[in-house]
Amino acid sequence: MSESVLSLINEQRAVIHLFLHGLVPLAVAYWCAPANRWKMLLLVMLATMVVDIDHLLATPIYAPNRCSILFHPLHQLLPITLYVFMTVWPCLKRGLRRKVKPIERLVGWVGIGLLIHMLLDGLDCWWMKAL
Repeated sequence: MSESVLSLINEQRAVIHLFLHGLVPLAVAYWCAPANRWKMLLLVMLATMVVDIDHLLATPIYAPNRCSILFHPLHQLLPITLYVFMTVWPCLKRGLRRKVKPIERLVGWVGIGLLIHMLLDGLDCWWMKAL
């Protein structure tokens, strides 16, 4: 790739990052959810973007070259561990031979949405450092 193309892509990093926050949950919901439920699960995963409310605690609120991971309160290791636990919760319940309730499935999908968010934010941090 030419230097000018790479420069253009790097200038659009924030736009690409936001686009991926919509595209990746869409792909996961479409390919992993039952055919009649993917739209609802997409909305659930998009609703997890509210986790970025913790940006309001930072000064400045938006800094284009700041890594969210390990900076904002809901992007720390403890909350991320909770998001992992939420994701596997329905599997743990099923492993105990219990029927998984709809609310438990919802908790799992919220966890998946939050983990996707953290992974994309981590990818953005890596991209910033690679520049």
